[in-house]
Amino acid sequence: MDFFISDALAQGGDAGAGLTGLLFPIALIVIFYFLLIRPQQKRAKEHKKLVENLAKGDEILTTGGLVGRVGDVGDTFANLELADGVEVRLQKSAVAQVLPKGAFKQSIEKAEAASKDDSAKDNKKSK
Repeated sequence: MDFFISDALAQGGDAGAGLTGLLFPIALIVIFYFLLIRPQQKRAKEHKKLVENLAKGDEILTTGGLVGRVGDVGDTFANLELADGVEVRLQKSAVAQVLPKGAFKQSIEKAEAASKDDSAKDNKKSK
């Protein structure tokens, strides 16, 4: 039965084989750092700076998709004016980006125009 199973023979190993064996995992860690970890840290740092610089009157977009103007800013919360007389309180960390000035007014005008168009279509259908 020895011809079916070969005998295990000890082989002589190189002294440098241990160093080359560690080279691949080290290279993999370096690649993960530059492609995944470092960009994520940079993004987090930019978001933290954005949240710290939030001021009254800024027009923002939240992570939930709400667009509005900042009314009052506290340490962890801010009041967001969505429309005339409509305010919500949200965590400052929920701010996705600060919009350029005038973007909030344009979004309100577009929404009003769309609602007028919808009501005009409904009136034509009912006649």
